[in-house]
Amino acid sequence: MTVPPNLPLLATPGFVDSHIHPDKTSWGEPWLSRRPAHTLEELIANDRDSQFDFASSTEERAYALLSNALRNGTLGMRAHVDVSTELGLRNIEGVRAAAERLAPHLTVQIVAFPQFGLLTNPGTLDLMAASLGAGADLVGGIDPIGVEGDLHGHLDAVFGLADRAGRDIDIHLHDGGEEGLAEIREIAARTIAGGRQGRVTIGHAFALCDETLPSLGDTLDRVAEAGIWIASCALGPDPVPNIDRFERHGVRLVAGSDGVRDTWSPFGTGSMVDRAHLLAYRTGAMTDAELERVFRIATTAGGAMLGVPDLAEWAGPAAETRLEFAAENLAQLVVDRPAPVRVRRAGADITG
Repeated sequence: MTVPPNLPLLATPGFVDSHIHPDKTSWGEPWLSRRPAHTLEELIANDRDSQFDFASSTEERAYALLSNALRNGTLGMRAHVDVSTELGLRNIEGVRAAAERLAPHLTVQIVAFPQFGLLTNPGTLDLMAASLGAGADLVGGIDPIGVEGDLHGHLDAVFGLADRAGRDIDIHLHDGGEEGLAEIREIAARTIAGGRQGRVTIGHAFALCDETLPSLGDTLDRVAEAGIWIASCALGPDPVPNIDRFERHGVRLVAGSDGVRDTWSPFGTGSMVDRAHLLAYRTGAMTDAELERVFRIATTAGGAMLGVPDLAEWAGPAAETRLEFAAENLAQLVVDRPAPVRVRRAGADITG
């Protein structure tokens, strides 16, 4: 990028993509035409049908996407990767291999994700356990009621595996309404009972975005007490959080890309500059302070969730880990979405 004359470079912390699915991406492949889907069940079915249709390997597609993210300033990532009886561990192994090719510049934490069911797909729990020795770092879960139909059985399996393996937890939860809030309160109760404060994340958590629900305030308080992280992706028509209310209740929010050019959606670039812009737009950010807050959600908040010091704590413009942009300030950066002029991690310049 050519830097306009007389415009000093703006140094910033690195971006963190706190929720992404690199094993599903078609990045680097020919255009993928999507089938219509109007429900979560239809989206999952489309995804399941496509897993063996890609010409290139999981590693190569994931590497192409992760490389692009790195060039655009993403230095940390929480990657959700499918584990199932159909797929075995191949997606976990492919994404881990891609991540190793970009280490140490890009920090990647992999969540073993039972997209196609944990209890309803017998054998998946054993594969989830095996994945923790094959490259996965965290135990995932998905809609205990909406997908599995068994709130306590699903959470028993997820928390039990995490306890046995000494791993953290990151659960997808799309279920809305009071039922969704009840699921979140149960996750919070188990988090506190197990001493897991700060070690559990809920992705999407659409029920927390519904201001009409009577128990929302109480649920937000319980989420804050449990130290649960909430990951929002601000996709399409999906609900987005009221960031002011989250802050009042002490709920910690991070941002991610979710799917990028996969069967779920043709959109996404893997750039957290773009995602910060989208989150700001979807949540009605207007003032510089509101735009700067969204920038923090997409950078240092994600670093704190990952527990990576050089991404969670920033020492300022001279920091050895930093991005540099042709922008006047953070507010303009979020609005204009420039690519970084320079990406630097631990004293090394990165070209991707």
